[in-house]
Amino acid sequence: MTPAPFHAALADGPPGAVAVWVQSGAARIRLAWWKAGSKGTVLLLPGRTECIEKYGRAAADLTARGYSVITIDWRGQGLADRSLPDRLMGHVGDFAEYQQDLDALVAEARRADLPEPFHMIAHSMGGCIGLRGLMRGVPVRSAVFSAPMFGISMAAWLRPVAVLVGALSAPLGLGARYAPTTGPQSYLQQVPFLGNVLTSDREMWDYMLGQVREVPELALGGPSIAWLHAAMQECAALSVQPAPDLPAICALGTAEKVVDVAPIHLRMAGWAKGQLDLYPGAEHEIMMEGPAVRARFFDRAVALFDANR
Repeated sequence: MTPAPFHAALADGPPGAVAVWVQSGAARIRLAWWKAGSKGTVLLLPGRTECIEKYGRAAADLTARGYSVITIDWRGQGLADRSLPDRLMGHVGDFAEYQQDLDALVAEARRADLPEPFHMIAHSMGGCIGLRGLMRGVPVRSAVFSAPMFGISMAAWLRPVAVLVGALSAPLGLGARYAPTTGPQSYLQQVPFLGNVLTSDREMWDYMLGQVREVPELALGGPSIAWLHAAMQECAALSVQPAPDLPAICALGTAEKVVDVAPIHLRMAGWAKGQLDLYPGAEHEIMMEGPAVRARFFDRAVALFDANR
């Protein structure tokens, strides 16, 4: 275990954070955990572009409710290794690479002797990774999804273009170029608060924006064509698999504009032990919405975890 940097002031989380570097295949990734109580541990899986510091306040909400937390900088984002010369381009060639990172997170949770049982909270891209992990048998008792990426949201006219470009990207050497309509600038630094598609809460917007302004190394721009192709392939592959046999809640804002909501409704309708929980007026980042929304989310998540200890 090698200590890793952690920007505690920007995270605004509970005391006692431990951050470490861990090798995951060919990539060095960063993990952080907060140990609290003995009820269990939440594996908190962030979305695309995100970093550990972004979930400091979420860790505070969970530790206050008696759960330890471990979270991750996926390869290609945060302070984890980035495989392309352009560090602002989010890139993997295959979503199976993220499963290596998820396995490394579970192994570190056990090495650190974090309390079991384990439960999962998975946001956006982390929802896609987490769902695959559940299907592979990642050892959790229950799962909570936040606006999971079960499908890629894009304009109808762009979808066939994305499929074609993705299929041709490898033979034409286009995989390491930005996906159509994206570029190197972080979304947080590209748009104003008014009209953003992440949160309706100004204070939480400033919290997220302040992190990438203060530490530019944490920022990430658009995805590569290879990432988009891999993401579309993974979402399609997951869509034909049966739901895992464990209790789950999927939180979704009614103002969601980032991920495709149709596959979420379809997945949860077929999840025997699953429940779709709609948040009126909430945007994509339910854990970054106002206090009332966040309290409802974490109260319901912990109630599920408590019922499945």
